[in-house]
Amino acid sequence: MTDETLARLQFATTAGFHWLFVMLTLGLAPLIAVMHTRHALRGTPLLERMTRFWGQIYVVNYVLGIVTGLVMEFQFGLAWSGLAEYAGNVFGAPLALETIVAFFAESTFLGMWIFGWGKLPKAVHVTLIWLVTLTAYASAYWIMVANGFLQHPVGHEVRGGVAYLTDFGAMLTNPNAINALVHAATAALMTGGVFVAGVSSYHFLKRTAEREFFRASLRLGLFVATPAAFVALYYGFVQIPTLVDTQPMKAATLRGHIDDLGSLRVEDVQAQLAQRFGAGDYRPPTWIATAFDVMQDVGYLIFLLIVVALVLLYRDWYLRFRPAAYLMLVAVPLPFVAALGGWLLREVGRQPWAVYGELTTAAARSPVGSMAASLVLFCGVFLALGVADVALIVRYARRGPAETDLGGSPGDGQAERPTASLAL
Repeated sequence: MTDETLARLQFATTAGFHWLFVMLTLGLAPLIAVMHTRHALRGTPLLERMTRFWGQIYVVNYVLGIVTGLVMEFQFGLAWSGLAEYAGNVFGAPLALETIVAFFAESTFLGMWIFGWGKLPKAVHVTLIWLVTLTAYASAYWIMVANGFLQHPVGHEVRGGVAYLTDFGAMLTNPNAINALVHAATAALMTGGVFVAGVSSYHFLKRTAEREFFRASLRLGLFVATPAAFVALYYGFVQIPTLVDTQPMKAATLRGHIDDLGSLRVEDVQAQLAQRFGAGDYRPPTWIATAFDVMQDVGYLIFLLIVVALVLLYRDWYLRFRPAAYLMLVAVPLPFVAALGGWLLREVGRQPWAVYGELTTAAARSPVGSMAASLVLFCGVFLALGVADVALIVRYARRGPAETDLGGSPGDGQAERPTASLAL
């Protein structure tokens, strides 16, 4: 492999892993906010226990997701300094805002929420988890604004080989950012809903004594996942006209997998791009069509499974039909598979461009030596973090609400545990 290929593989690995953490974080936050709000309004102990149990899993995933984000940004600066030199004046602003929102505001609100159990007024405590949710989605927006510029650069001019921002509003309303944000955000909500439903199904299969606890969790998870999956599928197709207009080569590569692409052909687009930008191969890898099929087909399968599960909630048929619980448990990793397919389609599909039509990947790479050692190091770190995340989540999910650490106090029969501790 060339050093450029290794650098691209390193970024694909780190960014792809980080995105999987973010999917679950974005998906769980609104559900936990709803649980906490209902508890504050009703004062029901069951809702408080639900908030603490699912909140504990959220915090574990959030903490490890922050670590992967920091590692990803470090390797980004290490391997892609050419991109920063060319477009840093433009997409540096949204990246800086994302950092302020995610690493300062969101983390601060979450810390106050974690340690605020039994110490803050109910209204303040509930407001904090909603602020965590809002800042999480605001962070996602700024990331998509920056990525949207890479996909379809708008609102700037190039002077002396460097891009300068001229129209911030155009950048903020870039269709490549807005439509993709809706698609990704609703896919994340679907992920959170399926995760909650899947873990609840696991406890039904174990014939747990917490039947009412997981029945309420299952219902909330499915009620959120069903409309979210529909909107995610819909906004996947909403992006196709923009894709044809802004990235015709990617669209042409998907010919035969997407309807209504007209006469768009790879050969014709290649000839047009070669005439416009000079000699070169402007075709992305053909396997992005497979990534598209995986994303789309798995998305359809998830939607079918959650709709069937939602129907089976009628008169508790779901609890009496064990195959439904098995299917929902098996479905837990499916949203992550679909998300990975979509990420590969979006990012690899724009090759050979780092900034579409303006800066190639080769020109964006840092002038460093072999990337082999760096690739092994970063992949090793991310593998360890991924294993730790899955192991901790599985551990807490299997333990159930009886041994929840988040928000613990002596009054809960947890006198030997530090208040609001997380046994990490």
